[in-house]
Amino acid sequence: MIIPMKKYTFLVFHRDYEPFLTQLRDLGVVDITLKSAGVIENDEALQAALQHEDELRRLLKQGAPDQLIQERANIEQRIAEAGQEAEKAAVWGDFDSARIQALKEAGYTLRFFACPEKTYREEWGIKVAEKEGKTYFVVVDNSIPQNIDNSDLIENATELPQPEKSAAQWRQETEHLKGLLAAADARIEAWKIANLDRLQQELQEARQQIDWQRVQLSTDKLADGSLCLIEGFCPIENEPELNAMLARAEVYYEESDPTQEDATPVKLHNNKFAKLFEVFTGMYGWPTYGEFDPTPILAPFYLLFFAMCMGDAGYGLVLILFGLLTHYKKVNIEMFEGLGPIIATLGVGTTIVGFFLGTFFGMPLLEASWYPESLKHLIISGNVMGFDAQMVLAIGIGVFHICLAMVVKALCYTKRFGFAETLSVWGWVLLIVGGLIVLSVSALLNLPSQVTKWIIISIAVISALAIYIFNKPGRNPLLNIGAGLWDTYNMATGLLGDVLSYVRLYALGLAGGMLGGAFNSIALMVLGEHPTWQWLPFLLILLFGHVLNILMSALGAFVHPLRLTFVEYFKNSGYEGKGQLYQPFRK
Repeated sequence: MIIPMKKYTFLVFHRDYEPFLTQLRDLGVVDITLKSAGVIENDEALQAALQHEDELRRLLKQGAPDQLIQERANIEQRIAEAGQEAEKAAVWGDFDSARIQALKEAGYTLRFFACPEKTYREEWGIKVAEKEGKTYFVVVDNSIPQNIDNSDLIENATELPQPEKSAAQWRQETEHLKGLLAAADARIEAWKIANLDRLQQELQEARQQIDWQRVQLSTDKLADGSLCLIEGFCPIENEPELNAMLARAEVYYEESDPTQEDATPVKLHNNKFAKLFEVFTGMYGWPTYGEFDPTPILAPFYLLFFAMCMGDAGYGLVLILFGLLTHYKKVNIEMFEGLGPIIATLGVGTTIVGFFLGTFFGMPLLEASWYPESLKHLIISGNVMGFDAQMVLAIGIGVFHICLAMVVKALCYTKRFGFAETLSVWGWVLLIVGGLIVLSVSALLNLPSQVTKWIIISIAVISALAIYIFNKPGRNPLLNIGAGLWDTYNMATGLLGDVLSYVRLYALGLAGGMLGGAFNSIALMVLGEHPTWQWLPFLLILLFGHVLNILMSALGAFVHPLRLTFVEYFKNSGYEGKGQLYQPFRK
């Protein structure tokens, strides 16, 4: 839910303004209305403060100054290069580069060649090694009477550069560089110990200074600068303490309810379960003050959709374990930081739904002898009107989800714009939701066909009047009819596609179960009837296959429920998500 707000306008004498802002910041309950970014961000002092904040953030993220980071990177590069050179020099054996240089000074130049094994001829030089189909050999320049550069040796072999050092010398160089790398790491750690806490404090102070400057730049100066005017919003729950502070400060202020024209921030208040899913609401956009908070509805449906897309009770247990390990810092992966509780919650939902869908680590529970017969009756299976029962369930959930969205839209629009302005919306709700309810009740209670017929006709007539005639009070009826026809076209083409989108809940769960079952079958084929050493590949196939399947299923189960929520549900519920989150001016 969205907590009600109060709008405040403060008028303060210029000499008392900074002390007043200090008190307001210390209280920390007012979200100050800032001027547009173009007005504020062009201020030179603010730009300098923002650049300083960015520099502090960057320094904290990389954990050391550029000089130390670059020094470490250079050493790592030299280690990599030394390893490559050692690999190149290894084919020439353990030689002394100083003796090669001494031979060169004495008039004997060694030249290094490589050629395919089949083309090598012993008279060319001294063979040193054979590796990967090539022969490596050395030629003493003046050991061949003819000119080497004009011989067939040059045509059939490739001359290589003289190795600077032997492989042993390069390895020795690598060990030396590793020592330098350890010393660089030690300097970085020492810098962190000496500076990180100070930088964190400096970053907090920089943020406070930026907030202060933004508030100052958003202040209107009146009466030749003698008076300072500023606006803000306070949650109604903090209204008494703010009013008490203002009374002590003897500041003139006006308090009022926000209007639709005001850019009122929103503060959400949800229970522990729904609060986990506020991150998804924020991904789309926060509600405006006049809208509804979609999180309480988003939460259970996203959990259900995710569980159906995963579709495997065993995978749910893995998610629970992973979520708990992440929450208690036993597994530290940056992208999952702080998400342990919601991962575990999604795992619980997947485990429960997975048992109803009848899959456990790719095994069909209906065929499992170890699974209790009493629980098998709870598994959704068989056909409904010739279609798979789980597919029908997915479509049914989609119909309910969209109908709920339409009802929410009608209620929210009525609250924001009044009943007269939302007659068209209510007309569609009555036609679609009311019609489905009547048909369902008629089928369940076996109502006479004539009764059902006249109820449907009544609903259709009332809905048509609302959609085509009274959709915009006071407007030309012809325009209303045209608008109603256009709305009908959009509904007819959109609703069917929206409902069919929910088939993905069935398809993804089915695909994941089939892929898991395929890995099980492959592993059992490798195991055979009388396994000995086959246990190892059996376990490797199972581990690799199910880990891969969990990762792919989790990705699909994360993305597709978001699409069903952000596109199908939000579109039909009229949710815009263009609001700003409540961010009070405080330390």
